Amino acid sequence: MAEIDDRRAENRELASPHERYDARLQRRSSTLLQRRVVEQERASITEALDLILADDSIAQAAARIVAARRRFIVGSSKSFSYASLLAFDLSAGLSQVTLIDGTVVRSVDVLSDVRSSDLMVAFSLRRYRRDTVEVARRFVEAGGELVAITDYDDAPLAGIANQCIYVATGSASYVDSPTVVASVLHVLATLTTASAKGARRRLGERDRLNTELGLYVHD
Repeated sequence: MAEIDDRRAENRELASPHERYDARLQRRSSTLLQRRVVEQERASITEALDLILADDSIAQAAARIVAARRRFIVGSSKSFSYASLLAFDLSAGLSQVTLIDGTVVRSVDVLSDVRSSDLMVAFSLRRYRRDTVEVARRFVEAGGELVAITDYDDAPLAGIANQCIYVATGSASYVDSPTVVASVLHVLATLTTASAKGARRRLGERDRLNTELGLYVHD
């Protein structure tokens, strides 16, 4: 545990990709760097999966998502990729799942019509994007419920979210690791879909439509 805490503290001190590049990538052989990255990813995913089994935050978040009437997913920059992945997986089994992409669905449109039965899942990982934090804050102020996927308990959304899921994104690279985030999203989407009414019917109907429309290549 002390080793994990030290690793997290060191990772947090290196706040920007430039700082992490200087500390980790310069004067490293490809073989050594590959080993370091792989070993760090293996340790991080083991730690994350152990934490999932010991903590019920993901299960609680899944229950909140199922209970909501409308679900909005938001994230900026790299976190937009995570938001897109979660929205795609959730929409397979649930209705009323909307990705705020800033073009087709804009945050101002969502914020102008927030209901108490609405829920937002916001991805806010360092370096914390101001636009995500502001949208999530205003959503809560308007009466909506917030699930935050973030990294530290003093992160901007930690104090205002109804439910937080904390992920460790430490890496041996110049960028924070997406591995643990993807694993958490996989578990969250699975638990949510498994407990959603109508999910089995929706999945079956999607399969039928996919076949009729010829969307996929079959062997």
